[in-house]
Amino acid sequence: MTPIRSLYDRWILPHPVAVLVVFALILVVASLRLDQFRLDASAESLVLENDRSLEQYREVNRRFTTSDDFLIVTYTPANDLFSSDTLDTLRQLRDELEALEAVSSTNSILNVPLLHSPDLTLDTVDSEIKTMDGDDVAPDTAREALLSNPLYPNLLISKDAGTTAIQVNLPTPERYFELLNERERLREAVAGDDANADDQQALERVSDDFIRFTEQLGAEREQTISEVRSILDTYRDSAEIYLGGLPMIVADMIQFIQNDLSTFGIGVLIFLLLTLALIFRQWRWVLVPLLCCSVTVWLVIGYLSWAQWPVTVISSNFVSLLLIMTLSLTIHLIVRYREFQHDDPGAAPRDTLRQTVLAMIKPCFYMAITTIVAFGSLTFSGIRPVIDFGWMMTIGLSVAFLVTFILFPALLALLPPPVDRFVSSDHVPFTDAFARFTEHQGKLVLGGSAVIAVLCVIGLSRLTVENSFIDYFKSSTEIYQGMITIDDRLGGTTPLDVVITDDPAPENSGSDDPFASDCDPFVDDCGDEAEYRDTWYTYQKMDRLRGVHDYLDSLEETGKVLSISTTLDLLAQVNGDEPLNALELAFVPSAVPADLQDILLTPYISEEHDQARFSIRILETLPELRRQELLDTIHGHLTGELGFDEDQVLFTGMTVMYNNMLQSLFDSQIKTLGVVFLAIMAMFLILFRSLLIAVIGMAPNLIAAGSVLGLMGWLNIPLDMMTITVAAITVGIAVDDTIHYIHRFKTEFAKDGNYIATMHRCHRSIGRAMFYTSLTIITGFSILVLSNFIPTIYFGLFTGFAMFMALAGALTLLPRLIILIKPFGAGSPS
Repeated sequence: MTPIRSLYDRWILPHPVAVLVVFALILVVASLRLDQFRLDASAESLVLENDRSLEQYREVNRRFTTSDDFLIVTYTPANDLFSSDTLDTLRQLRDELEALEAVSSTNSILNVPLLHSPDLTLDTVDSEIKTMDGDDVAPDTAREALLSNPLYPNLLISKDAGTTAIQVNLPTPERYFELLNERERLREAVAGDDANADDQQALERVSDDFIRFTEQLGAEREQTISEVRSILDTYRDSAEIYLGGLPMIVADMIQFIQNDLSTFGIGVLIFLLLTLALIFRQWRWVLVPLLCCSVTVWLVIGYLSWAQWPVTVISSNFVSLLLIMTLSLTIHLIVRYREFQHDDPGAAPRDTLRQTVLAMIKPCFYMAITTIVAFGSLTFSGIRPVIDFGWMMTIGLSVAFLVTFILFPALLALLPPPVDRFVSSDHVPFTDAFARFTEHQGKLVLGGSAVIAVLCVIGLSRLTVENSFIDYFKSSTEIYQGMITIDDRLGGTTPLDVVITDDPAPENSGSDDPFASDCDPFVDDCGDEAEYRDTWYTYQKMDRLRGVHDYLDSLEETGKVLSISTTLDLLAQVNGDEPLNALELAFVPSAVPADLQDILLTPYISEEHDQARFSIRILETLPELRRQELLDTIHGHLTGELGFDEDQVLFTGMTVMYNNMLQSLFDSQIKTLGVVFLAIMAMFLILFRSLLIAVIGMAPNLIAAGSVLGLMGWLNIPLDMMTITVAAITVGIAVDDTIHYIHRFKTEFAKDGNYIATMHRCHRSIGRAMFYTSLTIITGFSILVLSNFIPTIYFGLFTGFAMFMALAGALTLLPRLIILIKPFGAGSPS
């Protein structure tokens, strides 16, 4: 007796109640920490593995006292923005937003310094600053002051003065950065050669504290955003209002994840249950798969909760995938069980069940292993959320296989299904039509497959990775509408920072005497004769920074560009429209009032770190936007035309992190597909012990994977963080059909050695199970089109399409190649 047969005969089939009790206890344990299950849509969830861009982004924000922790409320009134009634309404809205507990302050046209007064000069700037809130400024005067100020147009007010913005500041508590820095310090310590157990324990403790604090902060942010939206709803009758900003995008994406987990999980389950009811017409064949699927998902969610492993936008589909994959396993068992019932209606139910399990465990094991390999290949992608998704599904599929082959027989041992009229019927199933077509139209099958292969190659050559973040969302979502408004009227959406590091001090710059040369850079434009000064506020350095600013502002892809040059333009305006001379420039830090330095100086100049920052907003809706090409062009101009060294130029911000992820997609696609094809070839060789059969088996899978990527190329749909996974997943799922078909073909061929007859028998048996599983998978994935997240929609559509192509290939091209090549021997005459 084999170990597997012994396991079922001694433990599972005789003791089904005990098996169910054990599962119940495991489910209870898995449920104990379900409150720890968490979702993550932060910047960390969208970066590459070991990508330093996030660290650089945070470091730049700290050095220049900037932050993306704010909401943007765009306000386009029905009437004139600068009418008294509209300004009163805007002020009332601002006051309500500012009164919220989590809001530290707001910035708007009402409270920003207008810097517009007949008596305003560099000497009186501290005393002559006026605001619409604090001074009696006429609306027309305020409009002129705001539009003529180089800082505010395309930032707080549109150039046509029809739209304005309220910046609602939600500062991140200092405790967050303390825990973050401590966690990073301990991670480096643990990774070092002299790491000890105390460091590991400290890391675990700080990581737990960081997770709890992040969850608390996220909940508070979500509550605040909900309160903001409630306030905005009361003002929508008088204006067109949209909410934007990074905290809002993160909160809404978490909401999308929750919807995908709950709505789609339940929706997929309902779709699948209806499919089972229509196919098998017995309540047992609905209940048993339902329990297997539910237990699998419950256990995996429980494990993720115990491990405190967050679910991201990319891995949010794991519930739907686990439901579908577990159901696929159970359908193969159901169809085989009913075949045994048809062949021997009088057999004892337990004997039929034993035959079913022993006959299917080997092909299903290889089916599970190949699918695990497909998802496991995602761990080679280099993209953190894709790697996590691969590991989650690897664990989930292992659980699905174990649950199916333990729980399924235990349940059927308690609930043996009767032999119904559908089982006893001898009607020829629909799938035999594929066999007849393959038999009589063999040349058409091969020719059509060749044409599809050529089209796939052409489509693959057209594949790109450039896409806009805004295109990830449906046009009906507030994220989309807000980004459109900000892009069109308020200077762009996605932030990009260009940081320039000052030239190093020359070796002979030891003199501290500013008058050591004949020309003093604090007084005159000394040109190349200027001695080095350890400050940015010299004529020569500011002139170089002006060149950078003007160049960045001239680019088609950039919206609002802010830098120290913006501040100097403003001060020149205050100075009677006269540019500051070298001496005035040297005293800018002391001339700017203290309460304006956080607006005009520190965001752009860090004297401590010898760096200057250019804050750019990229026009995300520009059809011709090519991020990598833009970054390369800027870098080339700064290092070539403007003469900065390579290590003096740093790009950071969300644009950089997003671009890094996009640019890795091609490399990731090659790696994941290469790994999965090599692994599956190895599986075929182990299973069938024939290189010829392995090559034959790969053909329909290559076409299935190529068809989905080729179709994306033909439709000009770029790769994104979701569709990058489709090809590898498709191969892993599609190869299941190939394994089952070849395994059954080998078994059936041994009966009479007739290739044509064997093909018909396979299409009427395993072909039917393949059709049912593919139908349920395609049906299940179709519900993903209801998502608000466009990559999820593409994921559902393209995976469903790929499964259709895989089924068609397995039922036509695969048997045609087997008949043509005859890998099992010459066989008997037809």
